[in-house]
Amino acid sequence: MGRRRKDGDPLGLAGTRLAVRRGKFWYRHRNGRWENMGTDLAAAKKAAAMHNDPGKAYGTVQWWFGEFLTDCKLRVSAGTLSQRTLDDYAGYADYGGPLLAYFGRMFPDQIKPSHVQSYLEDNAALGRPTPANRERACLSSMLSWLIRTGRAADGFSVNPCMRASGVRRNPESRRERYVTDAEYRAVYDAAGGAVRLAMELVYRTLQRPEVDVLAWTPANIRNKEGGRVLSFVQSKTGRKIDIALVGVLDSLVNAAVGQVPVLRQPIIHTRDGNAYTYTGLSAMLRRSIERVKAAHKLAKGPLAEMPSFGLRDLKGKGATDMYLAGEPIERIQLLCGHADKSTTEIYIKQRWQQTAQPNLRAIA
Repeated sequence: MGRRRKDGDPLGLAGTRLAVRRGKFWYRHRNGRWENMGTDLAAAKKAAAMHNDPGKAYGTVQWWFGEFLTDCKLRVSAGTLSQRTLDDYAGYADYGGPLLAYFGRMFPDQIKPSHVQSYLEDNAALGRPTPANRERACLSSMLSWLIRTGRAADGFSVNPCMRASGVRRNPESRRERYVTDAEYRAVYDAAGGAVRLAMELVYRTLQRPEVDVLAWTPANIRNKEGGRVLSFVQSKTGRKIDIALVGVLDSLVNAAVGQVPVLRQPIIHTRDGNAYTYTGLSAMLRRSIERVKAAHKLAKGPLAEMPSFGLRDLKGKGATDMYLAGEPIERIQLLCGHADKSTTEIYIKQRWQQTAQPNLRAIA
Protein backbone atom coordinates (compact mmCIF):
# COMPACT_ATOMS: atom_id res chain seq x y z
CA MET A 1 0.00 0.00 0.00
CA GLY A 2 1.38 3.42 -0.97
CA ARG A 3 2.12 6.14 1.52
CA ARG A 4 -0.62 8.63 2.29
CA ARG A 5 0.09 12.02 0.74
CA LYS A 6 0.80 14.75 3.27
CA ASP A 7 -1.10 17.35 1.25
CA GLY A 8 -4.28 15.27 1.05
CA ASP A 9 -3.89 14.86 -2.72
CA PRO A 10 -5.91 17.90 -3.90
CA LEU A 11 -5.00 17.20 -7.54
CA GLY A 12 -6.04 13.55 -7.48
CA LEU A 13 -2.59 12.20 -8.34
CA ALA A 14 -2.83 9.08 -6.17
CA GLY A 15 -2.26 5.95 -8.24
CA THR A 16 -1.21 7.87 -11.36
CA ARG A 17 2.56 7.76 -10.72
CA LEU A 18 2.53 11.53 -11.26
CA ALA A 19 4.30 14.10 -9.10
CA VAL A 20 4.57 17.88 -9.19
CA ARG A 21 8.04 19.35 -9.44
CA ARG A 22 8.97 22.95 -10.23
CA GLY A 23 5.47 23.71 -11.47
CA LYS A 24 5.30 20.75 -13.88
CA PHE A 25 3.88 17.25 -13.76
CA TRP A 26 6.36 14.37 -13.95
CA TYR A 27 5.64 10.69 -14.51
CA ARG A 28 7.83 8.08 -12.80
CA HIS A 29 8.32 5.04 -15.04
CA ARG A 30 8.73 1.65 -13.43
CA ASN A 31 12.41 1.65 -14.38
CA GLY A 32 12.91 4.83 -12.32
CA ARG A 33 13.04 7.25 -15.24
CA TRP A 34 11.17 10.54 -14.81
CA GLU A 35 9.30 12.01 -17.80
CA ASN A 36 8.12 15.61 -18.09
CA MET A 37 4.35 15.66 -18.71
CA GLY A 38 3.98 19.44 -18.98
CA THR A 39 1.80 21.80 -16.98
CA ASP A 40 -1.71 20.68 -18.02
CA LEU A 41 -3.22 18.39 -15.37
CA ALA A 42 -5.78 16.73 -17.65
CA ALA A 43 -3.19 16.04 -20.37
CA ALA A 44 -0.71 14.69 -17.80
CA LYS A 45 -3.31 12.32 -16.35
CA LYS A 46 -4.30 11.12 -19.81
CA ALA A 47 -0.68 10.38 -20.70
CA ALA A 48 -0.11 8.70 -17.34
CA ALA A 49 -3.17 6.49 -17.88
CA MET A 50 -1.70 5.27 -21.16
CA HIS A 51 1.65 4.57 -19.49
CA ASN A 52 -0.01 2.73 -16.62
CA ASP A 53 -1.73 0.56 -19.23
CA PRO A 54 -4.88 -0.49 -17.37
CA GLY A 55 -6.29 -1.98 -20.57
CA LYS A 56 -3.14 -3.96 -21.34
CA ALA A 57 -2.44 -1.85 -24.40
CA TYR A 58 1.33 -2.38 -24.30
CA GLY A 59 2.71 -2.73 -27.81
CA THR A 60 -0.48 -1.59 -29.54
CA VAL A 61 -0.74 1.37 -31.89
CA GLN A 62 -2.24 3.38 -29.04
CA TRP A 63 0.73 2.60 -26.78
CA TRP A 64 3.31 3.29 -29.47
CA PHE A 65 1.72 6.66 -30.24
CA GLY A 66 2.41 7.62 -26.63
CA GLU A 67 6.06 6.70 -27.09
CA PHE A 68 6.19 8.45 -30.48
CA LEU A 69 4.81 11.71 -29.07
CA THR A 70 7.31 11.55 -26.20
CA ASP A 71 10.11 11.27 -28.74
CA CYS A 72 8.60 14.15 -30.74
CA LYS A 73 8.69 16.35 -27.63
CA LEU A 74 12.42 15.67 -27.31
CA ARG A 75 12.91 16.56 -30.97
CA VAL A 76 11.05 19.85 -30.46
CA SER A 77 13.36 20.65 -27.53
CA ALA A 78 16.36 19.81 -29.72
CA GLY A 79 15.07 22.06 -32.50
CA THR A 80 14.72 19.24 -35.06
CA LEU A 81 10.89 19.26 -35.11
CA SER A 82 8.50 22.21 -35.07
CA GLN A 83 6.01 22.69 -32.25
CA ARG A 84 3.25 22.96 -34.84
CA THR A 85 4.05 19.47 -36.17
CA LEU A 86 3.97 18.06 -32.64
CA ASP A 87 0.63 19.76 -32.00
CA ASP A 88 -0.76 18.31 -35.23
CA TYR A 89 0.40 14.79 -34.34
CA ALA A 90 -1.07 15.08 -30.84
CA GLY A 91 -4.40 16.23 -32.28
CA TYR A 92 -4.62 13.45 -34.85
CA ALA A 93 -3.62 10.81 -32.26
CA ASP A 94 -6.02 12.04 -29.58
CA TYR A 95 -7.16 9.23 -27.31
CA GLY A 96 -10.83 9.78 -28.17
CA GLY A 97 -10.31 10.51 -31.88
CA PRO A 98 -11.20 8.42 -34.93
CA LEU A 99 -7.62 7.31 -35.69
CA LEU A 100 -7.10 5.50 -32.39
CA ALA A 101 -10.70 4.32 -32.36
CA TYR A 102 -9.93 2.46 -35.59
CA PHE A 103 -6.30 1.38 -35.15
CA GLY A 104 -5.63 1.85 -31.42
CA ARG A 105 -6.03 -1.77 -30.28
CA MET A 106 -4.19 -3.23 -33.24
CA PHE A 107 -0.51 -4.11 -33.14
CA PRO A 108 1.58 -2.32 -35.78
CA ASP A 109 2.48 -5.52 -37.61
CA GLN A 110 -1.23 -6.37 -37.90
CA ILE A 111 -1.98 -3.28 -40.01
CA LYS A 112 -2.33 -4.07 -43.70
CA PRO A 113 -2.67 -1.64 -46.61
CA SER A 114 -6.28 -2.81 -46.94
CA HIS A 115 -6.99 -1.53 -43.40
CA VAL A 116 -5.53 1.87 -44.22
CA GLN A 117 -7.46 2.10 -47.49
CA SER A 118 -10.70 1.13 -45.72
CA TYR A 119 -10.09 3.85 -43.13
CA LEU A 120 -9.67 6.45 -45.86
CA GLU A 121 -12.73 5.35 -47.81
CA ASP A 122 -14.95 4.99 -44.72
CA ASN A 123 -14.10 8.50 -43.57
CA ALA A 124 -14.61 9.89 -47.06
CA ALA A 125 -18.12 8.42 -46.95
CA LEU A 126 -18.61 10.20 -43.60
CA GLY A 127 -17.75 13.54 -45.18
CA ARG A 128 -14.23 13.91 -43.81
CA PRO A 129 -11.88 12.89 -46.65
CA THR A 130 -9.20 15.49 -45.97
CA PRO A 131 -8.91 14.92 -42.19
CA ALA A 132 -8.59 11.19 -42.91
CA ASN A 133 -5.67 11.94 -45.24
CA ARG A 134 -3.94 13.89 -42.47
CA GLU A 135 -4.56 11.12 -39.95
CA ARG A 136 -3.13 8.54 -42.36
CA ALA A 137 -0.02 10.69 -42.69
CA CYS A 138 0.28 10.86 -38.89
CA LEU A 139 -0.06 7.08 -38.59
CA SER A 140 2.51 6.68 -41.36
CA SER A 141 4.98 8.94 -39.51
CA MET A 142 4.64 6.88 -36.34
CA LEU A 143 5.08 3.57 -38.17
CA SER A 144 8.09 4.89 -40.09
CA TRP A 145 9.58 5.99 -36.76
CA LEU A 146 9.10 2.47 -35.39
CA ILE A 147 10.90 0.94 -38.37
CA ARG A 148 13.62 3.59 -38.52
CA THR A 149 14.52 3.36 -34.82
CA GLY A 150 14.51 -0.43 -34.65
CA ARG A 151 11.50 -0.60 -32.34
CA ALA A 152 9.31 -2.53 -34.79
CA ALA A 153 8.62 -6.21 -34.35
CA ASP A 154 10.69 -8.66 -36.38
CA GLY A 155 9.36 -8.91 -39.90
CA PHE A 156 7.65 -5.49 -39.84
CA SER A 157 9.78 -3.52 -42.27
CA VAL A 158 7.31 -2.06 -44.80
CA ASN A 159 5.06 0.87 -43.89
CA PRO A 160 1.48 -0.14 -44.88
CA CYS A 161 0.43 3.51 -45.24
CA MET A 162 2.74 4.36 -48.11
CA ARG A 163 1.67 4.71 -51.72
CA ALA A 164 4.20 2.02 -52.57
CA SER A 165 1.96 -0.34 -50.59
CA GLY A 166 -0.95 0.46 -52.90
CA VAL A 167 -2.71 2.97 -50.64
CA ARG A 168 -4.39 5.89 -52.41
CA ARG A 169 -5.28 9.07 -50.58
CA ASN A 170 -8.71 10.62 -50.80
CA PRO A 171 -8.97 13.26 -53.54
CA GLU A 172 -8.68 16.81 -52.24
CA SER A 173 -10.01 19.84 -54.04
CA ARG A 174 -7.42 22.54 -54.68
CA ARG A 175 -7.90 25.84 -52.90
CA GLU A 176 -8.76 28.09 -55.84
CA ARG A 177 -10.49 30.94 -54.03
CA TYR A 178 -9.24 34.31 -55.23
CA VAL A 179 -10.61 37.22 -53.21
CA THR A 180 -11.25 40.17 -55.52
CA ASP A 181 -10.35 43.72 -54.59
CA ALA A 182 -14.04 44.63 -54.36
CA GLU A 183 -14.71 41.73 -51.95
CA TYR A 184 -11.66 42.59 -49.85
CA ARG A 185 -12.55 46.26 -49.57
CA ALA A 186 -16.21 45.60 -48.72
CA VAL A 187 -15.38 43.11 -45.95
CA TYR A 188 -12.55 45.30 -44.64
CA ASP A 189 -14.94 48.26 -44.34
CA ALA A 190 -17.48 46.09 -42.48
CA ALA A 191 -14.96 44.56 -40.06
CA GLY A 192 -13.69 45.67 -36.67
CA GLY A 193 -10.15 46.79 -35.90
CA ALA A 194 -8.67 43.38 -35.06
CA VAL A 195 -10.00 41.74 -38.21
CA ARG A 196 -8.84 44.67 -40.35
CA LEU A 197 -5.35 44.43 -38.89
CA ALA A 198 -5.24 40.65 -39.41
CA MET A 199 -6.43 41.00 -43.02
CA GLU A 200 -3.78 43.57 -43.83
CA LEU A 201 -0.92 41.76 -42.10
CA VAL A 202 -1.67 38.47 -43.85
CA TYR A 203 -2.19 40.15 -47.24
CA ARG A 204 1.00 42.21 -47.07
CA THR A 205 3.38 39.67 -45.49
CA LEU A 206 2.02 36.41 -47.07
CA GLN A 207 2.48 34.62 -43.74
CA ARG A 208 0.31 31.94 -42.15
CA PRO A 209 -2.18 33.67 -39.89
CA GLU A 210 -2.84 30.87 -37.41
CA VAL A 211 0.76 30.08 -36.45
CA ASP A 212 2.86 33.09 -37.42
CA VAL A 213 0.91 36.35 -37.71
CA LEU A 214 -1.05 35.90 -34.47
CA ALA A 215 2.19 35.10 -32.60
CA TRP A 216 4.02 38.31 -33.52
CA THR A 217 4.85 40.74 -30.71
CA PRO A 218 6.99 43.91 -30.55
CA ALA A 219 9.88 41.56 -29.69
CA ASN A 220 9.83 40.50 -33.36
CA ILE A 221 10.65 44.03 -34.51
CA ARG A 222 14.40 44.43 -35.03
CA ASN A 223 16.81 46.98 -36.49
CA LYS A 224 18.66 45.84 -39.60
CA GLU A 225 20.74 47.63 -42.22
CA GLY A 226 19.54 51.08 -41.23
CA GLY A 227 15.84 50.15 -41.14
CA ARG A 228 13.40 48.02 -39.20
CA VAL A 229 12.29 44.48 -39.99
CA LEU A 230 9.74 42.00 -38.73
CA SER A 231 12.00 39.08 -37.82
CA PHE A 232 10.67 35.59 -37.03
CA VAL A 233 11.06 31.88 -37.79
CA GLN A 234 8.28 30.41 -39.92
CA SER A 235 6.50 27.71 -37.95
CA LYS A 236 5.99 25.35 -40.87
CA THR A 237 9.32 25.67 -42.70
CA GLY A 238 11.65 26.60 -39.83
CA ARG A 239 13.18 29.33 -41.99
CA LYS A 240 14.19 32.66 -40.51
CA ILE A 241 12.44 35.52 -42.33
CA ASP A 242 13.10 39.25 -42.14
CA ILE A 243 10.35 41.40 -43.69
CA ALA A 244 11.14 45.11 -44.17
CA LEU A 245 8.82 47.42 -42.28
CA VAL A 246 8.16 50.04 -44.93
CA GLY A 247 5.15 51.87 -46.35
CA VAL A 248 1.71 50.65 -45.36
CA LEU A 249 3.09 47.70 -43.36
CA ASP A 250 5.21 50.02 -41.21
CA SER A 251 2.20 52.27 -40.52
CA LEU A 252 0.04 49.28 -39.60
CA VAL A 253 2.54 47.87 -37.14
CA ASN A 254 3.28 51.28 -35.57
CA ALA A 255 -0.41 51.94 -35.01
CA ALA A 256 -0.96 48.49 -33.49
CA VAL A 257 2.07 48.55 -31.21
CA GLY A 258 1.61 52.14 -30.02
CA GLN A 259 4.13 54.67 -28.76
CA VAL A 260 5.01 52.55 -25.70
CA PRO A 261 5.27 48.93 -26.90
CA VAL A 262 4.48 46.10 -24.50
CA LEU A 263 7.25 43.66 -25.36
CA ARG A 264 5.37 40.33 -25.18
CA GLN A 265 1.90 41.61 -26.05
CA PRO A 266 0.69 40.27 -29.43
CA ILE A 267 0.57 42.86 -32.21
CA ILE A 268 -3.03 41.72 -32.83
CA HIS A 269 -4.50 41.80 -29.35
CA THR A 270 -7.78 42.19 -27.50
CA ARG A 271 -8.65 45.31 -25.54
CA ASP A 272 -7.17 43.80 -22.40
CA GLY A 273 -3.94 42.93 -24.22
CA ASN A 274 -4.48 39.20 -24.67
CA ALA A 275 -3.97 37.17 -27.83
CA TYR A 276 -6.82 36.30 -30.17
CA THR A 277 -7.33 32.69 -31.12
CA TYR A 278 -7.39 31.87 -34.81
CA THR A 279 -10.84 30.33 -34.38
CA GLY A 280 -12.19 33.45 -32.73
CA LEU A 281 -10.73 35.82 -35.29
CA SER A 282 -12.00 33.64 -38.15
CA ALA A 283 -15.50 33.74 -36.67
CA MET A 284 -15.31 37.54 -36.54
CA LEU A 285 -14.26 37.58 -40.20
CA ARG A 286 -17.19 35.33 -41.18
CA ARG A 287 -19.62 37.66 -39.43
CA SER A 288 -18.19 40.60 -41.38
CA ILE A 289 -18.67 38.67 -44.62
CA GLU A 290 -22.26 37.89 -43.69
CA ARG A 291 -22.95 41.57 -42.97
CA VAL A 292 -21.68 42.51 -46.43
CA LYS A 293 -23.80 39.83 -48.09
CA ALA A 294 -26.90 40.87 -46.16
CA ALA A 295 -26.44 44.53 -47.10
CA HIS A 296 -25.95 43.66 -50.78
CA LYS A 297 -29.00 41.38 -50.79
CA LEU A 298 -31.08 44.21 -49.43
CA ALA A 299 -29.72 46.66 -52.00
CA LYS A 300 -29.51 44.03 -54.76
CA GLY A 301 -25.79 44.63 -54.97
CA PRO A 302 -23.11 42.54 -56.72
CA LEU A 303 -21.81 40.84 -53.55
CA ALA A 304 -25.10 39.34 -52.40
CA GLU A 305 -23.89 35.81 -53.24
CA MET A 306 -20.22 36.35 -52.39
CA PRO A 307 -18.53 33.04 -51.48
CA SER A 308 -17.01 32.98 -48.03
CA PHE A 309 -13.26 33.20 -47.53
CA GLY A 310 -10.80 32.90 -44.68
CA LEU A 311 -7.67 34.71 -43.57
CA ARG A 312 -5.54 32.04 -45.27
CA ASP A 313 -7.11 33.00 -48.61
CA LEU A 314 -5.66 36.47 -48.19
CA LYS A 315 -2.17 34.96 -48.18
CA GLY A 316 -2.97 33.55 -51.62
CA LYS A 317 -4.47 36.85 -52.75
CA GLY A 318 -1.35 38.72 -51.65
CA ALA A 319 0.96 36.37 -53.55
CA THR A 320 -1.24 36.48 -56.66
CA ASP A 321 -1.52 40.29 -56.61
CA MET A 322 2.25 40.64 -56.29
CA TYR A 323 2.69 38.33 -59.29
CA LEU A 324 0.16 40.26 -61.38
CA ALA A 325 1.89 43.53 -60.42
CA GLY A 326 5.13 42.23 -61.94
CA GLU A 327 7.01 41.38 -58.74
CA PRO A 328 9.80 38.83 -59.31
CA ILE A 329 8.66 35.30 -58.49
CA GLU A 330 11.79 34.89 -56.32
CA ARG A 331 10.62 37.69 -54.01
CA ILE A 332 7.22 36.04 -53.59
CA GLN A 333 8.93 32.68 -53.01
CA LEU A 334 11.06 34.21 -50.24
CA LEU A 335 8.01 35.60 -48.45
CA CYS A 336 6.05 32.35 -48.77
CA GLY A 337 8.99 30.28 -47.58
CA HIS A 338 8.71 27.84 -50.47
CA ALA A 339 11.82 25.73 -51.06
CA ASP A 340 11.18 25.55 -54.80
CA LYS A 341 10.09 28.29 -57.21
CA SER A 342 7.72 25.92 -59.00
CA THR A 343 5.75 25.53 -55.75
CA THR A 344 5.22 29.30 -55.67
CA GLU A 345 4.10 29.32 -59.31
CA ILE A 346 1.55 26.55 -58.68
CA TYR A 347 0.37 28.32 -55.50
CA ILE A 348 -0.32 31.49 -57.48
CA LYS A 349 -1.71 30.06 -60.69
CA GLN A 350 -4.24 27.75 -59.08
CA ARG A 351 -5.96 30.90 -57.76
CA TRP A 352 -5.63 33.15 -60.78
CA GLN A 353 -7.80 31.73 -63.54
CA GLN A 354 -6.63 33.86 -66.45
CA THR A 355 -8.82 33.82 -69.55
CA ALA A 356 -7.13 31.79 -72.29
CA GLN A 357 -6.83 33.54 -75.65
CA PRO A 358 -7.61 31.54 -78.79
CA ASN A 359 -5.27 31.11 -81.75
CA LEU A 360 -6.00 34.13 -83.98
CA ARG A 361 -3.48 33.32 -86.70
CA ALA A 362 -4.96 33.41 -90.19
CA ILE A 363 -4.46 30.35 -92.38
CA ALA A 364 -2.35 31.32 -95.42
